[in-house]
Amino acid sequence: MGTSHDLKVGQYAFAIGNPFGLDQTLTTGVISALGREIKSVNGRAIRDVIQTDAAINPGNSGGPLLDSSGRLIGVNTQIYSPSGASAGIGFSIPVDEVNWVVPDLIKYGEVRRPVLGLSLLPGYYAKGMSEGGLIIAEIVKGGPAAKAGLKAISQDRAGRWVPGDVIKSINGVKVEDYNDLVLALEKYQPGQKGEVVGRTRWKCPYS
Repeated sequence: MGTSHDLKVGQYAFAIGNPFGLDQTLTTGVISALGREIKSVNGRAIRDVIQTDAAINPGNSGGPLLDSSGRLIGVNTQIYSPSGASAGIGFSIPVDEVNWVVPDLIKYGEVRRPVLGLSLLPGYYAKGMSEGGLIIAEIVKGGPAAKAGLKAISQDRAGRWVPGDVIKSINGVKVEDYNDLVLALEKYQPGQKGEVVGRTRWKCPYS
């Protein structure tokens, strides 16, 4: 096992996989860029991804990306190719991220992510506010956000909307959309406590 936090652009990279059903194929290249952001199949952002020009084609996904000493530095995930052919822009999940995910997969069969127990209004509702942030639409009864005292937008008896809380940051990390919120939370384990900042400050346990 290698590490990915100390990788450098330009160093050699080797991808192993089964492109187009051809078993145990090795392709070579270099690390083209670091800190890229791509989208998963469900539309969720994945940050700090490794970009390489080692050919990654259908069948390479899930295979290792190695350094010149044969150490694992990433897991190949996808290629950017508008034409459908190898365009020389492949992406790998950094091994440091893999090391965080795999223990949960082995122990629980899934990745356990912390949640706040709330839903948000679409982002365009907050664009008119100079301060920005995420407007809370609903709070899950008995969830971490409810226990912390966060309030959702609501209606009074006359049917008028009553403003709720706006989340601006999680433990000092600014959040401007749902993906920002997910990425800020996934750095922590269920049960940890953190600071959710909006108009006021709360100590909010994740679950």
